Amino acid sequence: MKKIIPFIIVLVLIASCKSYNTNQTINNENKNSLVQSDTVYINSDENDYEIIIIEPGFNTWLASTARPEGYYSQEFLESRNAIFVQSWNQRNMQPQTYDPNLYELRIDYDTRTDYGYEINYKLYNYFIYFQLTYKQKLSSFTPRI
Repeated sequence: MKKIIPFIIVLVLIASCKSYNTNQTINNENKNSLVQSDTVYINSDENDYEIIIIEPGFNTWLASTARPEGYYSQEFLESRNAIFVQSWNQRNMQPQTYDPNLYELRIDYDTRTDYGYEINYKLYNYFIYFQLTYKQKLSSFTPRI
């Protein structure tokens, strides 16, 4: 199979009341379980927003390859995320042009809302991971680490 299509790509930004379970169950001893249950629940102590990323390999990539937290400023992350989200949503609305298996869901990201550093950091890194993994380009910026 020349093209690997992800089992599930879900990227959702949800306003919530923090009444959800934040425990993540990943067995780090079994390498296969890292791929099969690679779900990231991100909620920020700074606000009431949550992001859920279900993507095989993202946890491992984030821990081993991505720049550490604090490397980028929140302003940088917010500006890049605004560009990436706009491009993502445009592609989501054009399933005849772009692979609908890659751009399954629309991302609800409001540039006037302060989502906090952690959410912006992980969303930005997901976009970098996505572009490198699936050879996509969401902006004029070259995706790199």
